[in-house]
Amino acid sequence: MQVVAASKSFWHSLAGLFKFPVMKLGVIGCGKMGTALVAGAIRAGAVRAEDVVGVDPVQGARDQFSKTTGAVAGSSVSSLADCDVMLLCTKPHDIRSAMREISKACEGKSVLVISIAAGITVPALEAAAAEQFRIIRAMPNTPALIGRGAAGYCLGTRNTTEDAETARLLLGTVGIAVEVPERLMDAVTGLSGSGPAYVYLIIDALADGGVNAGLPRADALRLAAQTVLGAATMVLETGEHPAVLKDMVTSPGGTTISGLAVLERQGLRSALIEAVGAATRRAAELGS
Repeated sequence: MQVVAASKSFWHSLAGLFKFPVMKLGVIGCGKMGTALVAGAIRAGAVRAEDVVGVDPVQGARDQFSKTTGAVAGSSVSSLADCDVMLLCTKPHDIRSAMREISKACEGKSVLVISIAAGITVPALEAAAAEQFRIIRAMPNTPALIGRGAAGYCLGTRNTTEDAETARLLLGTVGIAVEVPERLMDAVTGLSGSGPAYVYLIIDALADGGVNAGLPRADALRLAAQTVLGAATMVLETGEHPAVLKDMVTSPGGTTISGLAVLERQGLRSALIEAVGAATRRAAELGS
């Protein structure tokens, strides 16, 4: 398993090796995630705005994509004919038709396609694509919009070493990227793909608890959000197991252990485990 959080200087050191600045990048689906990935790649120097073309049937999405990234956006997939790499950011039910359109537009050309459609497997993607296409399946999450995403990705059967690096670094420009086997991609969807919603629910509940204890709503929400951010940063930056960090703030007979005892009795731990499992199973259903 590999994890990367690509800094600008790190990206630039590899960009020369793989000639990323002259890469032609196409995007099918100019929604929030497609826009975030392109904006991150441009900020990191992985690609120039003038070398990016976006495609979306919705005028508003095209306008916002161009405004945010500085790249051109249109409605015709035929405009992607010169692209070397394509980000496929459509809904799962639109994948097969999008693949047909790309195959027609890039007839005879070998193209790296990175799909972020939930549940759609590499074999399904490869079956829908032209045989010369190289497929990577990825699952980023919405914090990529602010450069704090967590993405998992897996390789197809036709990928080169350079393809793997391209995906790893493109996804790493907006957070961290973890390579996993295909069989674990639905678990990535259930955990980090859906996980921000679980955390938002926890933040909202913590804030409600603060309000119940007498804090003003705005103060309670800020304190709850910053507490979650700080705790997550501690896990990432110290490398300590969460249980170790938990014990550091849990003194005998103190306030924290009293609160933790309630959470254990109410089943918070098992509820989160089951939530990830349910979302994982749903991702598998979407793929079928």
